[in-house]
Amino acid sequence: MFNTKDVAVLMALPGESQGLFEKENIPVVYTGIGKVNAAMAAMDVIQKTNCKVIVNLGTAGSSKFKTHDLVEVSVFVQRDMDISPLGFKVGETPFDPIPGAIELIPYFPELAKGICATGDSFETGAPRVPCDLVDMEGYALAKVCRKMGVQLVSLKYITDGADHNAHNDWQANLVPGAQKLLEYFRKMVASPS
Repeated sequence: MFNTKDVAVLMALPGESQGLFEKENIPVVYTGIGKVNAAMAAMDVIQKTNCKVIVNLGTAGSSKFKTHDLVEVSVFVQRDMDISPLGFKVGETPFDPIPGAIELIPYFPELAKGICATGDSFETGAPRVPCDLVDMEGYALAKVCRKMGVQLVSLKYITDGADHNAHNDWQANLVPGAQKLLEYFRKMVASPS
């Protein structure tokens, strides 16, 4: 278990917590939507708190996992980095020392693991990189954490099938998602003694 003083919780939007974390006095930093906002928030949190672990909790779409599944991200990739006309693979940032696929240390052996593709678009079709689920912030968080030497644990509640109806399903599944994320956060963090 992690000690609360070593952990910062990041979520994209207040809707993903549904106020449940606040009711239990668990501080949450809301990054806002997209990779730039997520990267700025992660860097700010690391510099202000000197946290050792960022716990990223949120929602994701998936055509592989079922709606209401809780998935631990094992790898983050970028689905919208495309410099392929210059001979680079989709998802690869040219001349960058941090890889296009960032692996995370698994925490929950009982949860399904998945490759999450991050991009600055709400995905409603098949991403151009191999993945199991999609989000809009995770790769940026993983990259900042890798650069700053901070562990990242990321749990994603599957709210939708990343298809034409994703926007409706996402909204409808926020409450059960927040409940499940809070349940697993409690398993992860111990109060300081």
